[in-house]
Amino acid sequence: MALTVAAPLAHAQATTAQTTKHGFFHRLFGSDGSNSSASAPTQIPVSHSLMSQSTAPVTTTAQTTAPQSQAQAIPSVAPTQTAPAQSPASSNSAAPTIKAFSSEVDLVFTVTDGHGKFITGLNQSGFGLLDNGRPPEKVFHFYQQTNLPLRVGILLDTSSSIRQRFKFEQDASIQFLLQTLHRNDRAFVAGFDVQTDMEQGFTNNIDLLNQGIRKLRPGGGTALYDSLYSACKDQMLTLRDEGSVRKAIILVTDGIDDYSHAFQDDAIKECQRADTIVYAISTDISPSKDKKGVDTLRKIAETTGGQAFYPKRLDDVSIYFSNIAEELRSQYLLEYRPAEFKQDGSFRTIYLQALDSRYHVRAHTGYFAPRAAE
Repeated sequence: MALTVAAPLAHAQATTAQTTKHGFFHRLFGSDGSNSSASAPTQIPVSHSLMSQSTAPVTTTAQTTAPQSQAQAIPSVAPTQTAPAQSPASSNSAAPTIKAFSSEVDLVFTVTDGHGKFITGLNQSGFGLLDNGRPPEKVFHFYQQTNLPLRVGILLDTSSSIRQRFKFEQDASIQFLLQTLHRNDRAFVAGFDVQTDMEQGFTNNIDLLNQGIRKLRPGGGTALYDSLYSACKDQMLTLRDEGSVRKAIILVTDGIDDYSHAFQDDAIKECQRADTIVYAISTDISPSKDKKGVDTLRKIAETTGGQAFYPKRLDDVSIYFSNIAEELRSQYLLEYRPAEFKQDGSFRTIYLQALDSRYHVRAHTGYFAPRAAE
């Protein structure tokens, strides 16, 4: 399985005085990098072949306080490494995945400072982790600035409400793909109104992706939840990559759904099962934004380890696409084995936290364990 989190500014200098969180998290993750544990919310999805269909409550906030009753030392972590261009040998969201009969978790996460700047260059001893309320049984590796291959979906709202802004959003999407996709990355393009139109399946060919985006035409109502659900079920869950990949969907919409058969929680759980992070960019640039749309995009993004953006003017859309591209290249990867892991299809919570109070960790709130028979 795999999990992804995001972080600010790219330089954490050793000369900068650090404000360390003491107490529970400090005890969990020792400063010497051994026998450490962590506790900040994070979520990991699972590969389709092992994915559980159980229903679990959807956590609405990406960060929560970990229970203090499970404070136990974690096994030592391998020395900090720079992630290789190819994915590590183990197998989660924007994300790593759990391979068949494997209990190893690949947790991808992002770290930011109080101004939202991405922070890179941190060591494993600066984090605390709890999986289902317990420190991991064993930590294998900690990689900085991981370059795991990306599997990205562009999901554009093509309902009649965005008609005046649609060409600009098409242009921004194409620029994002040009900026983001590298040799081993792939992307798909889909639009949605009352139904989902898959214009281009997974490919690394920018020309084909460009053509797919240009084919989209606005008109009709909005089946947001149905579209997100089907994108994860039919695209992300059907991937059969060897090794770890990061999965992400860029959702461009105002967040208002007036046509779906699926519920919001159904769509979120399918993203969790597919190990997929969702970054949402609102198309509502009015001064008084619709609260329902704002809340919808925030919940979808936070529970999957992503982030929601709310442009104040049209030009902000391309800026937010660039921010997402930067985040996808400013992440960390932690490989570990959960304690008391059972292949029972249950939902397991994740808490990942930076011990330095200046930093904020973004990740999934949990993942579905595979079933032994799957």
